[in-house]
Amino acid sequence: MKFVTVAGPPSSGKTSVILRTIDHLRERGLDTGVIKFDCLSSSDAGTYRRHGVTAKVGLAGSLCPDHFFITNVDQALQWGQRQGFDVLVSESAGLCNRCSPHVRDVLAVCVIDNLSGISTPDKIGPMLRFADVIVVTKGDIVSQAEREVFTARIRQVNRLARILTVNGITGQGSFALSRCIAEAATTDSLIGNFLRFSLPSALCSYCIGQTRIDPAFQAGNLRRIRFDE
Repeated sequence: MKFVTVAGPPSSGKTSVILRTIDHLRERGLDTGVIKFDCLSSSDAGTYRRHGVTAKVGLAGSLCPDHFFITNVDQALQWGQRQGFDVLVSESAGLCNRCSPHVRDVLAVCVIDNLSGISTPDKIGPMLRFADVIVVTKGDIVSQAEREVFTARIRQVNRLARILTVNGITGQGSFALSRCIAEAATTDSLIGNFLRFSLPSALCSYCIGQTRIDPAFQAGNLRRIRFDE
């Protein structure tokens, strides 16, 4: 089964891009399912089902969404294989910009939109920097000059990725993304594989439920800002 991670900031258009791309994968005869990793809530399962796409949603709740993703992603892959999919797309939103869901030897896609701000490529971090394909959406809303500047800023962060412009409403550009997925390598298991970027180096007391604001209740790997005059 082909497995692909698709990640990007909330409201960048990931679900629309995936749906338009699945239409092309269906034309190739590839049955495609979706696993959505999110933080607190998601209505995307219903959106996918209305388009005839089998989808499953996992919510991190009170857990770190990045740790939640990596501790469930192989089980998600096994679920996709039991479903008999030819392609399983993992969609992640709202993961912290410190981390990235991308896995070595697994096609990694980052979706980013032209309206997010000219400095956004610098802020997203490894989710963008380690992607194989970068999909830029909402290009029809901004000028040609703005699109070119935004693309140049993306290229400064990731010089190797293929950059595709996709319209999530009309589907223009999604055929090229479907070709990337159709040509991706197959993945049978993620056990023993590696993330392309590490998770945070340690937990602190607030990660495990502490709410008291007091140095006496702060434990773990903490970093202080220096306020020297």
